[in-house]
Amino acid sequence: MKHKYLKLLVILLGQLLTIMDIFIINVSIPSIQRDLHASHGEMQFMIAAYLIGFASLLITGGRLGDLYGRKRIYIFGLIAFMISSIACGVSVGAGQLVISRFVQGISAAMMAPQVLSMIQILFPGHQERTKAMGWYGITIGIGTVLGQFLGGYFSSLTVMEEPWRLIFLMNIPICLPAIFLSLKLLNESKTPVKQSFNAGGVLILSAGLFCATYALTMSEHEGLHFKNVSLMIISGGILFSFIKNQKKRIQNERSYLIDFELFRYQNFNLGIVAVSFFFIMLDSYFYILSLFFQDGLKMSPLEAGEIIVFQGLGFILASVISVKLILKYGKKALMAGLSFIILILMLQLFLFRMETGFPVFCLLLFLHGLGIGSIIPSLANIALSGMSEKLVGNASGVYNTFQQIAAIVGIVAVGSIFHYFLGTKPSVQQYHNAFSVSLLINILCLIFVVACIFKVPDYVLPEMKNRK
Repeated sequence: MKHKYLKLLVILLGQLLTIMDIFIINVSIPSIQRDLHASHGEMQFMIAAYLIGFASLLITGGRLGDLYGRKRIYIFGLIAFMISSIACGVSVGAGQLVISRFVQGISAAMMAPQVLSMIQILFPGHQERTKAMGWYGITIGIGTVLGQFLGGYFSSLTVMEEPWRLIFLMNIPICLPAIFLSLKLLNESKTPVKQSFNAGGVLILSAGLFCATYALTMSEHEGLHFKNVSLMIISGGILFSFIKNQKKRIQNERSYLIDFELFRYQNFNLGIVAVSFFFIMLDSYFYILSLFFQDGLKMSPLEAGEIIVFQGLGFILASVISVKLILKYGKKALMAGLSFIILILMLQLFLFRMETGFPVFCLLLFLHGLGIGSIIPSLANIALSGMSEKLVGNASGVYNTFQQIAAIVGIVAVGSIFHYFLGTKPSVQQYHNAFSVSLLINILCLIFVVACIFKVPDYVLPEMKNRK
């Protein structure tokens, strides 16, 4: 059993890198822009590049793991992530950094689906898999906290010029032992049915997802300009063609990229709908909270970061506790967790309008983190429960893609509504109003998640020891 959890630790190192590098760059943006003499547009695209590369190739990464071996693709992702991190750290211009961040996102897309797939295979029993998914949730929390903390810490160092480069180079001492231990400890697994790789499908799907993620990400700052709307329409056409192409290939017994048998699993459908609404809520919440704290309440980036770290601490604690609660109470624990998040958001609606002190902000964010940490690990568990081994990599890629696209949609859609209510010359009161409207949308998203969890069959999450 100890050997299994050592393997789990190795697998989760890839997840830690993936999450940490989403958050670690945000605090360092002013330093990077100054040292590389980059424009606002270049910095905007540098932030977007990682997410675009990541979201565009998650399904491809999952399928590659199914066909060529999850261990092999995971190690390839680690190596590529380390090399692209070095390229980021030694960048001499904004263009090189943008390209390196894009490659870094693609590398993360090779790793992330293998993490969920290998957890499902390594821990086939419900109880042990639930515990493993708890550690998966803890890793997300640690990556979020570390990313924000280390990004600020390294950027503020005075022992060297351009210290922001360390936020990328620090990935080397994580990647090297992860690669070595993966080679030594992990077992290879892949789909037992021999198939060729559908390269044409990859190009079509990647083009469709690239257009969608690019348009959505750039709409955050540019708005719904003609270019972005056109790209979304083009993306819809490409993805529609992709679905028709894949169904035809399956009928003709040719190689394919997505097995639509996935969508015959009720739990998978409920899981991806639930995770989509949940991440629309979660990522938009972090986005508007940062604007509200720094622009509305005039907090320093350090103060805002310290408060958000409390959210991460709550997340980590809840990920540990929720394992026992899920095993004992099943989906009732999830319903309670979702209700708790809604309650905390409602408290924020009222308390944030008052003369709220730093400790109250920290407490509310800590409680919010407790709620979030009790939910995220189980959403993936629901989506992949009962999935056959031949589909698990494909399912992981599709699940992660829905999650990432939903996160971008949340930032763009809720962020646009937030800015609409701010107006052109916003006052503190308008910031409060815009934040309140955004929280109401977040609460509505959580109600949709509650509806999905309510429909999950009782046998998916109950305590399995009573069934033996």
